[in-house]
Amino acid sequence: MGQTGLAVTVIAVLVGSAVIGGCVAGAVAWFLPNFDPAAPHVPAHAVAAEAARETEAHPGYAAYVRSRLDPARLTGLALTVALAVLLAGTVAAGALLVMVQHNAGLARYDLSAARWGGDNATASSTHVLRDVSLLGGTYCMIVVAVVTAFTQSLRTRTSAVVGFLTVVVLGQTLLMNLTKLIVGRPRPDIHRLTGFSGSSFPSGHAMTAAATFAAVALLIGRGRPRGIKALLAAGAGAIAVAVAVSRVLLGVHWMTDVLAGLAMGWAWFAISSIAFGGRVLRFGQPAEVAERASEVAAPAAPG
Repeated sequence: MGQTGLAVTVIAVLVGSAVIGGCVAGAVAWFLPNFDPAAPHVPAHAVAAEAARETEAHPGYAAYVRSRLDPARLTGLALTVALAVLLAGTVAAGALLVMVQHNAGLARYDLSAARWGGDNATASSTHVLRDVSLLGGTYCMIVVAVVTAFTQSLRTRTSAVVGFLTVVVLGQTLLMNLTKLIVGRPRPDIHRLTGFSGSSFPSGHAMTAAATFAAVALLIGRGRPRGIKALLAAGAGAIAVAVAVSRVLLGVHWMTDVLAGLAMGWAWFAISSIAFGGRVLRFGQPAEVAERASEVAAPAAPG
């Protein structure tokens, strides 16, 4: 196969992976049209009153499950989904680390995946991969976060935008570096097509892209129509997956590194979302809503 054919093959793998990732993320957002606790179907005071009535009429687990699955609740479906993402990401990252330590499961394909990128690399495909990889770099993360914070603060008149992005960006950076230090996995011992720093697990670029662009999609999607939110989620997912694939094809990460990076990035985004109440964007909002609901319910309790 000629140089042009190799370049097309490598780029096709990159684009195809990004499209799949984007479609999955977009589908999740599309089938959860009410994933917006900032715009519930009922006023906040009515939410608290209804929560009190349900607490009195349906005590126990069933009432709790219904409230957590109700898309009209201020801290209902959206935060339940975020919690599910958090748990799934944590479990996935842990499972990948076990695979790495025992060279089992997906870790068995690590070397072949890394070698494939180097064996099929061309000057043009490497240039494209490096450019895509930059989307998960520190400088891009800072620029994207600052621009998003500025524009969305002006659009929504919500100062918590800055706090939310700060928690997402700084938190994932600290978590990523701490994990790299603890695990200390060596880089693939193959021809590397770009620079790198630190140990290999997890991929910092993949983790940064996953957390940062998910946060950007959430902020820009506040108050937007369902279709726009789905497109934003698709774009965020596609970028994160593209960055992850580029790191493997450039030979600087094992496949399990980037999978762990994606899982940890989305998990940290979920933690941050839970802390800020989803699109409510107010730190500690879930706890405050639960407290108000319990206060309303208290007078109605017998005795």
